[in-house]
Amino acid sequence: MASGDAEMTKMVRSQIARRSIDASMLNVRCSHGIIYLVGVIRVLRTHADMDLAKEMELISTALRSKPGVREIVWDVTQRS
Repeated sequence: MASGDAEMTKMVRSQIARRSIDASMLNVRCSHGIIYLVGVIRVLRTHADMDLAKEMELISTALRSKPGVREIVWDVTQRS
């Protein structure tokens, strides 16, 4: 993994950690400006009424504003 990809992966994990979702089963991979998010995301128990689709949209918006991000690919299963 190129150091730029490693830095981008770290930045993506940081952005996801700011949201109220359980991403412990989410695999994050970055390659040449493309972010791949693969796995399972869940609502945190303390935020049971949260809309996961809206959270994904907010994360995507935040990530797109970062330099070097070309595309975001979500391949996730949403569980409540």
